[in-house]
Amino acid sequence: MLPLDPAGSMVRHAGRVPETSRTPPLRLRLQSLRPGLRARIVAYFSLATFIGVVILSVVTFAATRNYLLDKATASARSQAIANAQLVRSLVGSSRSDAGEVVTNLRTETGGYAVLHLGSEDLFYAQAPLRFTQSNLPPSFVRNAISGTSGVQRVDFNGRPFEAVAVSISAIDATYFEVFPISDVADTLGTIRSTLIAAVVGITIAAGLIGFLLSGNVLLPLRRVTAAAKTIAEGALETRLDSEHDPDLQRLVESFNGMADAVQERIEREERFASDVSHELRSPITSLGAAVGVLQARADDFSDRNRQAIDIIAAQVRRFDRTVLDLLELSRLDARAGQDQLEELHLASLVERIAARHGYEKVLVVSDLGNDDVVLVDKRRVERILVNLLDNARDHAGGASDILLSSNDDHLLLIVDDNGPGIGVSERLRIFERFARGTASRNSVGSGLGLAIVSEHARAIGGRAFVDTSPSGGARFVVTIPRMDPSS
Repeated sequence: MLPLDPAGSMVRHAGRVPETSRTPPLRLRLQSLRPGLRARIVAYFSLATFIGVVILSVVTFAATRNYLLDKATASARSQAIANAQLVRSLVGSSRSDAGEVVTNLRTETGGYAVLHLGSEDLFYAQAPLRFTQSNLPPSFVRNAISGTSGVQRVDFNGRPFEAVAVSISAIDATYFEVFPISDVADTLGTIRSTLIAAVVGITIAAGLIGFLLSGNVLLPLRRVTAAAKTIAEGALETRLDSEHDPDLQRLVESFNGMADAVQERIEREERFASDVSHELRSPITSLGAAVGVLQARADDFSDRNRQAIDIIAAQVRRFDRTVLDLLELSRLDARAGQDQLEELHLASLVERIAARHGYEKVLVVSDLGNDDVVLVDKRRVERILVNLLDNARDHAGGASDILLSSNDDHLLLIVDDNGPGIGVSERLRIFERFARGTASRNSVGSGLGLAIVSEHARAIGGRAFVDTSPSGGARFVVTIPRMDPSS
């Protein structure tokens, strides 16, 4: 097994080499960390719901809290005033019974009462003695004794209470009563917990609803993506169906209009290249014949003229090869003809092709054994291999060997050459049409051979890319889909 494609990627590429050895730009890597559109829709939907529910919960809790506390305060004030009137009647007739009167007052369960007699400056607390004026805020007590009635919330033994002070000027006294509001606090705590649970539950439910709805929202984009992918794979006639939604219909019309323009331009360029190539065949054939006549009578010319004739002959051959390659690319672009698929053993096929085209001295090495069955059009494999061998001969001192290996689901056809290799920056464009590497700037060739290799590789379901061989030269790799012999 040869470690040629660590990523094991089988993505099809047309006309360019995958950037296997260069670290992606930082900007692209940062963009890849961004969540997908569907995730963002769900996040926005959940966030909007969360904010709305939180605001509603805060308003609801505040209104409920104010209502319950106001109701408790009003009830405490009414009861305190009623008890103060009773104290005024009983203590007014007998001030010496003030302590007994306070003790016998009916107060709220858990509540307490304190009476202050102004002339005696004495405090009487309700028995049993658990709560006295010392448990009230001093300023609150002073203000009440000075004649200012009021209400204040206090804490006693860790529990909330509502303290009410009533000035009884008729008997020069001040009545204090403390009401427990633990029930109100417990009710508010329950409401708070319920609202928090509701916020969490509704936010989660909103996220699930957003996830489900986003599928329908993104469905048109998925159709556009599928159509664009189909067009990119060569089905230029692909179009989107009409939509009832006017906004989506505008998208459909724009996409279909763009696809029409792209198809028209591509077909026009393909026709132009094909027509030009066909029109050039006749004059090139005539030029070749004329040059052949001149070369046959080379002895009649001077050395300088013979040198000029040889240059013309070389350029005519190169021109002829370029036209032939352009015609082949035109047929590939137009997908003319049908593949004649055959079940073949790749190793024996490669050996026969190399021998037939004069490359029998190039060593063929295979680690596939009998596991090299492929279902392909052998003419495509022949064109790929011959172009790679010719490329090595013309630009890199010839091919050193032909290797056959495999990865998970593809067989690998590899040609190593004796050249200086291809720089990483040039690997991005070496399979483009008319592209030339630095080492082949002054070499013969049309600049279309590797583009033809890439197109044929894509047509058989594989791809072509270039790497560095162990000897330092270039290693051209073509992946060919593996065939299961049992199928």
